[in-house]
Amino acid sequence: MLSSLKEILEIQEFDIKMIQLILLKRERRKELNLIHANQESLRQKIADQNGVILEIKKLIRLMEGEHSEIQTKIKKLEAQQYAIKKVDEYNAIMHEISAADRERLSKELRLSDFYDRLNNEEELQKKLQSTLDTAIESSLAVENEINESILQINAEGRSLKSARDELVKNVDSTIFATYERLLNNKKNRVVVPLENRCCSGCHIMLTAQHENLVRKGERIVFCEHCSRIHYWQESKGLEDSVIATKQRRRRTVK
Repeated sequence: MLSSLKEILEIQEFDIKMIQLILLKRERRKELNLIHANQESLRQKIADQNGVILEIKKLIRLMEGEHSEIQTKIKKLEAQQYAIKKVDEYNAIMHEISAADRERLSKELRLSDFYDRLNNEEELQKKLQSTLDTAIESSLAVENEINESILQINAEGRSLKSARDELVKNVDSTIFATYERLLNNKKNRVVVPLENRCCSGCHIMLTAQHENLVRKGERIVFCEHCSRIHYWQESKGLEDSVIATKQRRRRTVK
C-alpha cells in the first residue's frame, strides 16, 4: 500500500466526519426554517384577515351612510305630507315613503348581516393571533436548542478542519488533488478497500488482474466502474493505520 494513501485515508476520516456534520447542520437548519415558515404562514393569514376585516368595515360605513340618507329622506317626506291638501299628492308621497321605508329595512338587514360577518372575522383573527403567540412561545426553547446545536456543530467542524489541515501539509499534492476531486464529486468515501475482488464503494466485481495491482500497492489504482481509489486492506500499511485499528475492533466485537 502506498504510504501516501495511508495519509489520504486519515484525511478521509476527517472529511467524512465533516460531511456528516454538514448534513446534520443542514437538517437542523431545515427544522429551524420549518418553524419560521409555519410562523410566517400564520402571520400572513393574520394579515389577510386584517384585510378582510377592513373591507367589511368599509362596506359597513358605506351602507350606514346610505341608511342615514334614506332615514333623512323619509323624515323630509313625512314633513311634506302634512302640508299636502290634495288626495292624489298625498297618496303619491305616502307611496314614496313606503318605498323608502322598504329600502331602509333592506339596508338594515344587510347591515345586520355585515355586523355578524364582522364579528365572525374578528373572532377568527383573535384565534389566529392566539395560535401564533402560542406557536412562538412553544417553539422558543426548540429554536434555542437548534441554534445551540448549530454553534456546537460549527465548533466541531472548525476543530476537525484544523486537524485535517495539519495532515494535508504532509500529503502528496498530486494524489491529494485527485482525492479532493473525487470527494467533491461523490460526497462520500472515495478511497475504499477491495474486498473479495469487489469494490466496497460501488459493489461491482473486478478482475483478478485488478486485484493483483491493488495487492502490489505500487501505484494508485482506480475502480473501473466508479473511479474510486482502491487499497488492499490486509496490507501491512493498513494494519498500522487508524482505519485498520477500527476494523480490528469491529472484528473483535463480532
